[in-house]
Amino acid sequence: MAANGLASSNAHSDLHYSTASEIVPLLKSGVITVEQYVRSLLARIHERDDHVQAWAYLDPDYAICEAKALDQVPEDRRGILHGIPIAVKDVINTKDLPTQHHSPSYQGSRPGIDATPIGVLRAAGALIIGKTTTTQFAAINIGTKTRNPHDPKRTPGGSSSGSAAAVADYQVPLAVGTQTAGSVIRPASYCGIYGMKPTWNAISTEGLKIFSISVDTFGFFARSLEDLELLADVFALADDGDPPTEEPLTVDKCKVGILKTMVWSRAGPGTVAAMQLAVEILKKYGAAVTELNLPGEFDSLPDYHEQVVAGDARASFLGEYRMHRRGLDQELADYVENKSNMSWKEHLHAKDRVAALRSMFESFAEQYTVIVTPSVIDEAPLGLEYTGSPAFNAIWTSLHLPVVNIPAFKGEHGMPIGISLVLPRYRDKRLLRVAKVIGECLTRDGGWKAES
Repeated sequence: MAANGLASSNAHSDLHYSTASEIVPLLKSGVITVEQYVRSLLARIHERDDHVQAWAYLDPDYAICEAKALDQVPEDRRGILHGIPIAVKDVINTKDLPTQHHSPSYQGSRPGIDATPIGVLRAAGALIIGKTTTTQFAAINIGTKTRNPHDPKRTPGGSSSGSAAAVADYQVPLAVGTQTAGSVIRPASYCGIYGMKPTWNAISTEGLKIFSISVDTFGFFARSLEDLELLADVFALADDGDPPTEEPLTVDKCKVGILKTMVWSRAGPGTVAAMQLAVEILKKYGAAVTELNLPGEFDSLPDYHEQVVAGDARASFLGEYRMHRRGLDQELADYVENKSNMSWKEHLHAKDRVAALRSMFESFAEQYTVIVTPSVIDEAPLGLEYTGSPAFNAIWTSLHLPVVNIPAFKGEHGMPIGISLVLPRYRDKRLLRVAKVIGECLTRDGGWKAES
């Protein structure tokens, strides 16, 4: 990471603590410039980079140059994200920054073209400030150099490690990542921030390194639900059939399904306590809360997810296997070599069963305002070698459902523990509206408060 200009001081040195939604009107009214805001973020990064190490590539001179250019854009040509810096996971192509996939074979690689979602962000006026760390090709659980901002001895999660850590540490207001199993929701929980995995294929994945074409999903990190809504608007997420106006939702009008899922036996004490406290808080505010159990047909869903991903990965990494075998992690080589001896018949059976379960779950879930379920097994594990288990996330990724992590609770070591809110496919905007109502009471009474 280049160091020139990082320590520059200015009169707005505390701007990095603001959310994107708070910064937008300041930029629009001319109270601050994009350059002033970016310099505040760069100063924060300079102060904290040794502690967190969230960046795979960051050039402060480039960021300042981009900020100055955005300050010259006429007001009538400014988008809704004008001047808002966004960090990008380093498996997503950017035309003017390297995309290196945490792979020695791609060091310094510059694709020269933006992934489609990055083009959408730029068209809305966003400043792509830098690339954040990822596990190799966003496909393994071996950790990166990045540390959890709340405890440097713990992982921030993965594979979107740097994106979550940078947002949690006030180094950037927004970041984007990808999820194949739990690579957005898990690090959002571990780092104590909001994360959203939209409905599968609601946002194009063109220009992203694909692990599993069947489930890979582009996602967001933010420090407020308003910021998630801002990104949802930029990507034109829209609910099929939603009425143009809707009666205001309050907690006492919510019918909440509590779903511990088939992997509940793996939940640690922090998640067990968080789910129990969530029920108590929701009942306190008048929600109708019902504990649910999925039908037995869902018990094999975690296995189906692994079979779908493993089959897809055989094609996804064949190119790297043939051209850059020495730089490919053995776990990914094993997919290509089909070390599990999975047949294509088994792969297709898993895909077909998951497809059938999607509509079955939605018929089940539509009886409730929202489904509440764990985000993680427990607090972020100690050590950087392992990014944690996605056991509580993979099932929702397989079902293509929109999910939002609410950073409301904390575990026995004072680390954040989130819970997930889930709704049927293409109910992303409704999920965010429900999350604001449910999330407000959970974050108020749940116990997690991030330190600045």
